[in-house]
Amino acid sequence: MKLKSLTLSLMAISTLWSCSDGRNGKITYPETFADTTVVDDYFGELVADPYRWLENDTSEATADWVTAQNKITTAYLEKIPFRAALKKRFGQLMDYEKIGIPFKKHGKYYSYRNSGLQNQSVLYAQDTLGDTPRIVLDPNTLSDDGTVALKGINFSNDGKYLAYVISRSGSDWNEIFVINLETGELLPDHITWAKFTDAQWLGDGFFYSAYDTPADGNELSASNEYQKVCYHKLGTPQSDDVIEYRDFNYPLRFYSVSVSDDESFMVLNESEGHGGKVYIKDLRKGGGKWKLINDRIKDEFDIIDNIGNTIYAITNINAPKNKIVKFNLDNFSVGKWEDVIPEGESVINSVQLAGDYILITYLQDASSHPYLFDLNGNLVKEVILPTYGTASFWAEKGSNDAFFTLTSFTLPSTVYSYNLATGDTEIYAQPELKFNPEDYITEQLTFNSKDGTEIKMFVTHKTDIKLDGSNPTLIYGYGGFNISLTPGYSASRIPFIENGGVYAYVNLRGGGEYGEDWHQAGTKMNKQNVFDDFISAAEFLISKGYTTPEHIAIQGGSNGGLLVGAVVNQRPDLYKVAIPQVGVMDMLRYHLFTIGWNWAADYGRSDDSKEMFEYLHGYSPLHTIKSGDVTYPAILVTTADHDDRVVPAHSFKYAATLQAADTGNAPKLIRIDSKAGHGSGKPISKVIEEQADIYSFIMYNLGMKPKFTDK
Repeated sequence: MKLKSLTLSLMAISTLWSCSDGRNGKITYPETFADTTVVDDYFGELVADPYRWLENDTSEATADWVTAQNKITTAYLEKIPFRAALKKRFGQLMDYEKIGIPFKKHGKYYSYRNSGLQNQSVLYAQDTLGDTPRIVLDPNTLSDDGTVALKGINFSNDGKYLAYVISRSGSDWNEIFVINLETGELLPDHITWAKFTDAQWLGDGFFYSAYDTPADGNELSASNEYQKVCYHKLGTPQSDDVIEYRDFNYPLRFYSVSVSDDESFMVLNESEGHGGKVYIKDLRKGGGKWKLINDRIKDEFDIIDNIGNTIYAITNINAPKNKIVKFNLDNFSVGKWEDVIPEGESVINSVQLAGDYILITYLQDASSHPYLFDLNGNLVKEVILPTYGTASFWAEKGSNDAFFTLTSFTLPSTVYSYNLATGDTEIYAQPELKFNPEDYITEQLTFNSKDGTEIKMFVTHKTDIKLDGSNPTLIYGYGGFNISLTPGYSASRIPFIENGGVYAYVNLRGGGEYGEDWHQAGTKMNKQNVFDDFISAAEFLISKGYTTPEHIAIQGGSNGGLLVGAVVNQRPDLYKVAIPQVGVMDMLRYHLFTIGWNWAADYGRSDDSKEMFEYLHGYSPLHTIKSGDVTYPAILVTTADHDDRVVPAHSFKYAATLQAADTGNAPKLIRIDSKAGHGSGKPISKVIEEQADIYSFIMYNLGMKPKFTDK
């Protein structure tokens, strides 16, 4: 790095910027130093990386760059005439009581509740469902600004203690604390540098997953290697914790332990991202050893629950859409189990033991369809939902009482009680809305991708829409990691839709909507299928008269940010606005940061082979930005300073490259949040600010002139 040149450029950053009042007026961006000496050799091909210095997220130079970028972005957003009104409307729509699904532990009912605009939801307890809820744990008291988020809770098996997991400022790093449920006392036990974990109780302590303490200054960017499973005994310092499992032969694997409710056995999962090996230790026998159940590291095999010595599991081995199997704790061997519920036409999305049944929720064209089976796998009945959408259940063995939540695009999460024996369903908690859902309709459309594959998407809009090509349209996609996009409510979308917008939610290949084959069809050398599916979605909406390229915005986060960056480079003519959020933008170096190596199962790596390098290099958003004689859409990149999932350097380098390229006069801006991460646990105050910026940018650059109601 040329330090002298860098210093001069950074001095210029503070002065060389201006922003036009117009939508497409020329913007002078901060000058970003380009180090032309940074070049990598990939199988004989030289690839420049002039903005690599932005990977140093703790340097003064990067901090100055962030300040300069936020200054110009803020100036642009503040000039949008309706931004303040939009922010107010978001506050109105989000200000309603939210009650989570009740669950029962040690004779008490627990639920998460939010009075409306609390930054974090609060854990409450009730002795009976008719009692006044009392606070057990309020995460809002853990910080002054709501940036400490509660990530999980686990009750000790005697019901005396609660271990809770937190994250700070959106980081993936976790801390674990313990409170005495009888006295409310916070115990001195404190676990640090845990990650991707909960607290699994056994006796007078718990297991957790962690990494060694990272070097100072590298906490949010260094590669996470050699995860370990530790056991913490209450009342002892973390330095005395015993390592239950660690394998120095595999630095890039995840390890976690779970314990059965009756403490008869524990399970060790070893994975490289998808699927993983599974081991069981029989706790009924003192000094038991880990015994291998599933030896296929690439395949899914997850323990569900047990009834006595019979253990139930879900797997995709020889069943791409999943099946339910069982085996006996006293007599099992690797890869040997009995099928209970075979693979069907639809994907088994979730499963649990409920009452005297197996409760399975299938995904049928990306929406929930639950069924009850007996313990031998015979179908008993379908659980009839009040409407289509996404359902999540809580139930327990031996009891017919259950609850489920249901949500859809214009239906906030509503809680229902359900009797497993009779099928009776009643509303337990229903939010009060500040819009009329009857004014909107959701359709599921089918279109063909470039190669003829049928793709589904949900489209939500006003009931009186006219198919004249004039409708502002926002298309959202993800397409990766076996993650299914199912119907769900977000208050952020409502102002866009109530002002005539069309919201499209596309079920791309790479997701899990249709099983493992669907997932694999969007991975590695098949990744272009995902981009083709998304491009075809826009072309289909245009062909049916919903919209035109001048009225289309696209949005996606994380892997979806990669999607948005890639399709903009491939088809800049097809979109007017693009919002790549916390995206994976550098496909050649993603695996070098935090847990980026974990994504190789979906992406492949640039050091795998010349062929894999060329494929990644051919669509990497950072490396395929066009310049000259091309008009790009207006782009707002979003990231955050504590994102240690997809490090902000991806977005920094991508934004710097965009601004240096000749892509027309539409704005190319980056919004960099502080004390925030990849998105999970973000306080509602920050959510409202971010959504106001994103949607005002979208609506302004689509030429919309929204009006907002106080209803």
